[in-house]
Amino acid sequence: MTHTQAVPRQTVMPLLVPLVAGGLVAVALGVYGRTHAPTGFAVGVAGFSGPLAMKAWLTTGAALLAVVQVLSSLAMWGKIKVRGTWVAPLHRWSGRIAFLLTIPVALHCLYALGAQFDVPRVLAHSLLGCFFYGVFTAKMLALPKRGLPGWTLPVLGGLLFTALTGLWVTSSFWFFTTIGVRF
Repeated sequence: MTHTQAVPRQTVMPLLVPLVAGGLVAVALGVYGRTHAPTGFAVGVAGFSGPLAMKAWLTTGAALLAVVQVLSSLAMWGKIKVRGTWVAPLHRWSGRIAFLLTIPVALHCLYALGAQFDVPRVLAHSLLGCFFYGVFTAKMLALPKRGLPGWTLPVLGGLLFTALTGLWVTSSFWFFTTIGVRF
């Protein structure tokens, strides 16, 4: 190949809108969480002893489903030898349910507590929460786009998994090791 021949390459331009939208979501959540006066009013789901227990268990459920997401995506990409027509639906539904489990948690965090930056664990948790929803937005907007580089979905999915793992460590793990395992 000579220097005058064009090198075919995939463009990252189709990623621009998903990434900008995801960035705007992350920033908007951070700004809202920081400027909104926390109400202290607990958003809860029936069956839990309190909002912290609710958040810990729902986040744990989402984290476990995130492991299913990683394993099913590895199967879909042919990285592990699991075959079947059930793998893609498992991936889609585990992701949907994991996301739904995070909604009451995020509502409570944003509405009742707001973004807090005074304690390092809580600072990391606040930033990871904003980042998680920003990356989720970018991934969902990138999914239907054609012509994206092959690394797009694995990187966005990996970032989602990493953010959710960080959220679990800074919330559920902290709750279970500091307050105790309770419902």
